[in-house]
Amino acid sequence: MTLKPFRRVVTGHDGAGRAIIQSDAPPTRVQIVGQSGPTFYEVWNTRETPALIDRDGAEPAEAQLMLAPPSHGTRIRVLDIPPETEEMAKIDAAAAREHFALVGAAEASTHGGGQPRHPFMHRTQSIDYGIVLEGEITLIVDDAETTVRAGDIVVQRGTNHGWANRSGRNCRIAFVLIDGRFTDGLG
Repeated sequence: MTLKPFRRVVTGHDGAGRAIIQSDAPPTRVQIVGQSGPTFYEVWNTRETPALIDRDGAEPAEAQLMLAPPSHGTRIRVLDIPPETEEMAKIDAAAAREHFALVGAAEASTHGGGQPRHPFMHRTQSIDYGIVLEGEITLIVDDAETTVRAGDIVVQRGTNHGWANRSGRNCRIAFVLIDGRFTDGLG
């Protein structure tokens, strides 16, 4: 499957404080998770909110791909999620935790054995804005599911969820993740 590339345009300031285009190229951090899993395009992250705005700073470096946003920070990424395979239904709890460990979040997996609604159900302590750019994908939560298509936006509020691509073609979805904190006994 050939996926359409996209550009990451980053602005900054010159020595006089005038706005400049600092870089204009595809994202440099791209990783496929697992053998046939999603492709993560890491676009940018910040380490705090409010975010520091300097003249020509670079994106903060990270040692590995991380599912959640940095503590007190934000993250934007694009995911290309291929259609699901029959083998995916056979994934057990240990394999699901291994999958999430690849993105620094083994503890996010909520696959507790038995037959979960989806093998990659997970939960993070964040607010995630998901914008479907191409294709469609089904959002699965504990007691419901809904299919979202290009142009649709999901506001994911720290809930247990999974994504199922049942469409037979790639789904490209952009996520803006904002660090959060559970309250009301939700932790």
